[in-house]
Amino acid sequence: MGCPTGVLVANHRLVHAPLAHWAQHRASTVALDDGITSLTFAALHAEVTQQAQALEQRQAPATVFVDNALGTMAQLVAFLGIVASGRCAAVTDPDWPAAVHQSVQAAFTQDAAHLPEPTPLTPFYIGFTSGSTGHPKGFRRHHQSWTESLRVCLETFGAEAATRVFAPGRISHSLFLFGMMQGLWSGAGVVMQPRFSAARMLDTLQQGHTPCVVAVPSQLLLLLTLAQRRHTLPIEGVRLILISGARWMRDRTAALQALFPKARIVEFYGASETSFMAWMDADASAPAQAVGQPFAHVDIAIRDPQPPLGVGHIFVRSPMLFMDYVGPSADRTAAVRDGDWLSVRDMGYIDAQGYLCLVGRENRMLVTQGKNLFPEEVEAVLLTDQRLAHVSVQGVADPIRGQVVVAVVQLREGVPTSLTTQDLVACCRDRLEAYKIPKRVWLCDAWPFTASGKTDHAALAEALRAVNTPNTRGSSCLRLLS
Repeated sequence: MGCPTGVLVANHRLVHAPLAHWAQHRASTVALDDGITSLTFAALHAEVTQQAQALEQRQAPATVFVDNALGTMAQLVAFLGIVASGRCAAVTDPDWPAAVHQSVQAAFTQDAAHLPEPTPLTPFYIGFTSGSTGHPKGFRRHHQSWTESLRVCLETFGAEAATRVFAPGRISHSLFLFGMMQGLWSGAGVVMQPRFSAARMLDTLQQGHTPCVVAVPSQLLLLLTLAQRRHTLPIEGVRLILISGARWMRDRTAALQALFPKARIVEFYGASETSFMAWMDADASAPAQAVGQPFAHVDIAIRDPQPPLGVGHIFVRSPMLFMDYVGPSADRTAAVRDGDWLSVRDMGYIDAQGYLCLVGRENRMLVTQGKNLFPEEVEAVLLTDQRLAHVSVQGVADPIRGQVVVAVVQLREGVPTSLTTQDLVACCRDRLEAYKIPKRVWLCDAWPFTASGKTDHAALAEALRAVNTPNTRGSSCLRLLS
């Protein structure tokens, strides 16, 4: 289904504004569908308007938290109602402990507010990301930062980005919230999946009604495993797959293309604070650290580059940057501003082909044998071994090397535990310098995740400290691989 993107680009300056347009021009088109309930654009607009009016009548606070006890579709409707009222919608994660919820919400005033009409620079959304401490850190965005992101997405990826979107995740994950808003912005609609299920994802895509897919790598890997087990025939209805949230395992690109032979597969790089930064068509032959070339209207600079590759801090300038951090938590992983430029403390360089190459996050850098090492590079190599589900590369204090490199891994389901450290070292030898190769490998049976669903590297570092500290019992979840 196409979309008159010129109308949208010209007229809509607020994130929720297209709802009224589509309620008039595509009243009976399904806007939201979760497999159980659906809402047309006319019904969605009416519900959003009603909720916005209720908030205005009771002069709700300037920041309103979306009730995470609601289902995903109801949460999205509530989010839109808050935004349409001119207020800022705060979206928390239902998996947070109660004490975390309480501390986050207590940081925001509950004073009644009568607000003016929103402008493009009015804050509309607060999401939360975990820093190095794992405690949620709120990032605030104004309308313009997302309307620009939506325009850039449609301009870059064309008609396929303006088709019905399948977004298999919660709105507490900003990638999926953005994917849902993309489907509403274009007037094509959204199919959502509140709790991820590879089987349901595969069944949905086989129906052929969702040409555009927004997903994280782990979802696609589980999908490929299931499709292989089922001997699934190629699915030709998918035309665009947008991958972000973590590095895509490019050695699986051919398998993904075989399952979706008509699809354009795109990796993009960004952050909660920056939106889109760089993108590239998935290519198994691309340099491992390449994340693509800048999106339109995005400038990227490398500050304080160090030889031989010119690795330095990645700074970005664009109209899609966030406003500020809000809430009770701030830590050293916070973004750095310098005028119009911003860095989330990622480190990288620009290669000879003009690709931005990402080597890792500043706060994860290790120093071993007097040399800097970014764990993300080693993790990417180890994850090419399809026996591994998750990897975390860590540095353990060593009197000679400064830090010795070790890896913590979790095996995929069904993989025999006869795997050895030498098996994994062998896969690194041809691709990494000797000082980057892990000296020991630990197995972790209960993999820890942060509230945002990413590997909790800090928790694994603490577990390693425990097993390497004399006179402590250590962590029962870690076992040294022979």
